Amino acid sequence: MPESDLVDSWFPADLPSPRDWEDRYPHRGLPPGAEVTRFAPSPTGSLHLGGVYVATLARDLAHRTGGAYLVRIEDTDQTRQVAGAAEDFDRLFAHLGLTPDEADPDGRYGPYRQSDRERIYLSYARELLRRGRAYPCFCPPEALARAAEEQRGSRSPLGYYGRWAACRNLDPAEADRRVRAGEPYVVRFRCPQGIPGRVRFADRVRGAVTMLDNGNDAVVLKSEADGHRLPTYHFAHVVDDHLMRVTLVVRGDEWLSSLPLHRQLHEALDFEPPAYAHVSPLMKVDGASRRKLSKRKDPESAAAFYLAAGYPVEALQHYLRGLANSRLSDLPTEKALAEPVRLAEIGTAGPMVDAAKLRSISREYISTLTPEEVLAAVLAWAAAHDRAFHRLLDGHREAALAAARIAQFGTGSPRKELACWSDFRQAYGFLLPGGQVPVAGPEDRAFGGLDPRLVRALARDFTASYRHDTDPDRWFDQLRELAERHGFARSVAALRQAPDAHPGSVRDVANVVRLCLTGRSQSPDLFQIVRALGADEVVARFGPLL
Repeated sequence: MPESDLVDSWFPADLPSPRDWEDRYPHRGLPPGAEVTRFAPSPTGSLHLGGVYVATLARDLAHRTGGAYLVRIEDTDQTRQVAGAAEDFDRLFAHLGLTPDEADPDGRYGPYRQSDRERIYLSYARELLRRGRAYPCFCPPEALARAAEEQRGSRSPLGYYGRWAACRNLDPAEADRRVRAGEPYVVRFRCPQGIPGRVRFADRVRGAVTMLDNGNDAVVLKSEADGHRLPTYHFAHVVDDHLMRVTLVVRGDEWLSSLPLHRQLHEALDFEPPAYAHVSPLMKVDGASRRKLSKRKDPESAAAFYLAAGYPVEALQHYLRGLANSRLSDLPTEKALAEPVRLAEIGTAGPMVDAAKLRSISREYISTLTPEEVLAAVLAWAAAHDRAFHRLLDGHREAALAAARIAQFGTGSPRKELACWSDFRQAYGFLLPGGQVPVAGPEDRAFGGLDPRLVRALARDFTASYRHDTDPDRWFDQLRELAERHGFARSVAALRQAPDAHPGSVRDVANVVRLCLTGRSQSPDLFQIVRALGADEVVARFGPLL
């Protein structure tokens, strides 16, 4: 029996040929220079900010050139999958403005989940076997572990090659006998024979890269499990990028060392390889050193962190684009988002994640919004992340809008206190009925040691004579009058002349009023606050002191 017939007998009889798949997924017919990019996360955990960074670059590069941006779920490592992770990706992509042009269930180049593309990989694995560029390997894990131990002992590179590649030259008839006997096996790529030389690649970020060529017979198809035979990442992504007609792969530089193997697989399958752009990982200052942003150590490494905090997607996109091209960092957000990201401007040192810079960008962006836009965004955030606050906002829409107006206009210009929507509760939540933290009573330490009897007297006098004036000067006059009635000294000199006077001035009286109204020692202008609260609410908030 010819060897190709032996190979074919190891696969389903109705398995399509590579030509069939090529016909099903034809070239896209895009104009010259149009890039097709992809983001290909693995559902083995939460989406990392570094992934969002890569996806941001990939999407921008595709759209700027009139191409297409797709998302492909690389889930061939079934043992490490986290339930619901892929669905969580969809939610995050939608929120972060990274909705792909193609993904399941939409897109003619799908399915976009690798576990649904098993037959495609089988067709191309069979083709490699037919061409003699792959072979079945029956080595059990124990034998591979012994070989690795021996390699470490002799300081040889780890891998399946040379005298440790026990199945590389296995007789085809013997291989067929073992397959038919049901012996577990993987399919390994047969890398070019001989001592690996050095190869040169052109990277869109790093320029010319020279590396040692691959000399390892890597696994391309795993052993059968639960009736399925899935590929490894190395093989699957090469096949998928080819059939999805990806022209540019933007990915982390941890994959740079695998590029020689990937290029060998492209050559063995007669594929035109895409261009590659390997970007450095996001970094963080840790004491006196730098390190990678870590999922284990850094809460801010998770994309979900920015959703929970409520950073506007426009500000986050602006920030990430600035990490890639520093010229974008200090532009207004609208302009920064309109400018292209240029691969040639991305450095090879990992960009530093700087929370202060993100908050600065976000404050500036939020300051450009109308109060109505701010309130809508805060409501949307609270509905997903703070249901109690959402009920408070939704039940007091007029007060909430008044708070947003103070936030945005202050005394004529935005206060720029909001860096994310979760800040709204802390900064302006006190303006909603029941939203403030009430003082405990006249003895509350927040009053700075004022005699509790004086605090109560001030509260009773203020509420009894309160005038809800529409003129700010006249409204503040009542605080000055209140201070005078209760003997507050106007200066240190006056205090020396009248030892029985109370230290301080009208500012101390205003602070008592401020604490009762807001629960805070610092706040926006008091007149703005009382106008937003209304006379009844102003008086009601002095209840704990009366």
